[in-house]
Amino acid sequence: MTEAPQRGTMRTDGPLAARSVSIVTALPGPRAREMIDRAVQSESPSLIHVYPLMVKQAAGCMVEDVDGNVFLDCQAGVATAATGHCHPEVVAAIKAQAENLIHICGTDFHYPGYGALCEKLAALATRLEEGAGVASADSSGWQVFLTNSGTEAVEAAIKLARHHTGRAHLIAFRGGFHGRSLGALSLTASKSKYRKHFGPLLPGTHHAEFGDLSSLERELFARTVSPDDVAAIVVEPVLGEGGYVIPPRDFLTGLRSLCDKHGILLVFDEVQSGMGRTGKMFAAEHFGVVPDVLVLAKGLASGMPLGAIVARRSTMTWPAGSHGSTCGGNPVCIAAALATIDLLERELCDSSARVGAHLIALLREGLADQPMVEEVRGLAMMIGVEFSSKELASAVAQGCYQRGLLVLECGDRAIRLSPPLTLTPEQARHAAEIFVRTCRETHAQ
Repeated sequence: MTEAPQRGTMRTDGPLAARSVSIVTALPGPRAREMIDRAVQSESPSLIHVYPLMVKQAAGCMVEDVDGNVFLDCQAGVATAATGHCHPEVVAAIKAQAENLIHICGTDFHYPGYGALCEKLAALATRLEEGAGVASADSSGWQVFLTNSGTEAVEAAIKLARHHTGRAHLIAFRGGFHGRSLGALSLTASKSKYRKHFGPLLPGTHHAEFGDLSSLERELFARTVSPDDVAAIVVEPVLGEGGYVIPPRDFLTGLRSLCDKHGILLVFDEVQSGMGRTGKMFAAEHFGVVPDVLVLAKGLASGMPLGAIVARRSTMTWPAGSHGSTCGGNPVCIAAALATIDLLERELCDSSARVGAHLIALLREGLADQPMVEEVRGLAMMIGVEFSSKELASAVAQGCYQRGLLVLECGDRAIRLSPPLTLTPEQARHAAEIFVRTCRETHAQ
C-alpha cells in the first residue's frame, strides 16, 4: 500500500467532495482549540466529543475543519450520512420543501409527503417479505409510524408491542444498543455507563446472550419469565454499538421460530444496519428473516432527524390518539428521506455492497500480519475491526484522526468503519492505507 498524504500537502483545487486528506496544522488547530474551549463552557458535560474536531463543512465523504484540515470520513455521523454529506439531490429536496411547508404536525393533519413516505416504506417491507420467500398467512400489508429519531422509534415499538399483545415483558440482548430514553435505555445493554444512575428502568425487561439462541430458553424462559408474558423480542440483526458483530444465520431464524411458537412480536432494530448500510436495503435481507416490526432511523433521511416503525397492518392495532408526535414526520425530513431512498434504490445499495467488499478485502490483506488485530468482519459498509485490547483500539482510533481518517470505536475493543455509501474505490483504498499504517505504527511504539 502507498503512503497516506502527509501534513503540508493541502489541496485547494476543486470542491470539498473531490479533495484528498490534508492535515496542515497540529490537531486540533488553533481556531478549533479556541472555539472548542469556549463551546464546552455552555454545553452539557454528557457529550462525549471523541475527537477535538470543529467541523466547518462537509461534502461527500470529506470533512473540513475550521483550520482547513480535510478528513476522510469513515464514520458518516455514526452511520447516518448514507448518501454522503450534503448530497446535491438531498439538498435540493430539502430546499424545495422548506420553501413550501416546514411544519404542520402529521399527527393532526395530512400532507402529501407523509403518506408518500409511509407508502414507500411499506412497499420496501413487502419487498423484504417477498425476497425472503415467506409464505405468510397474514397478507394485510404494512403500515408506518414516523418519529424524530431511532430512540423514539424504539419507544413506539415498545408501546405497540405491549398494546397489541396485551403483555408487559420485553427481551433484548447483551451488547445491544437501542437508545437512551428510559424505555429504549432499558433495552440497551452495550455499556453500563449508559444506564448508570438512571434507574429504576422499565420493569419487565430481560437480556439474553446475542447470537446464542439457547440462552433465551436456558437463562430466561426456564428461570425468569414465561414466554407467554413476553410482548416482544428486540434485536439488532447486526450488532452496532456492541461491536459490529454478525450473528450466525440460525440465530435470527431461530428467533423467528421462537416468536411464532409463543405469539411474541419479533422487532428488528435496523436503526444502524438499515438503509443500504450492509449492501441491501435492510440487513434482514441477508438472513431471509422477516420481523413483525422494523425500526429505522439514521440513514433514512441522510442526517435529517427522522425515524420510523414499519409493522404489519394486523399488528398496528392501536387506536387513534394512542400514540403521536408533534414533529415526527416533519415535511422537510420526509423530503430528504424520499430523495435518500431514491438514491439508495438507484445506485447506492449496489455501490455499498461492491465498494464495502473491496474495503473489507483491503483491510484483511493489510492487517493480516498484525498481531494486535484479531478479526476484520462486516457486511458492505458496516465493518468492524477487533483488537486485542481496548487500549490498542483507542490508540488506533486516535492515530487515524491525527492522520486524517475519521473512525469510531465500538464494542469492548473494536473500531467501526461506517463510511457514507458514496465512498469510491479510490477513497476505500486511501482509508485502508491510513488505517493499516496507523496500526503498524501503533504496534511499533
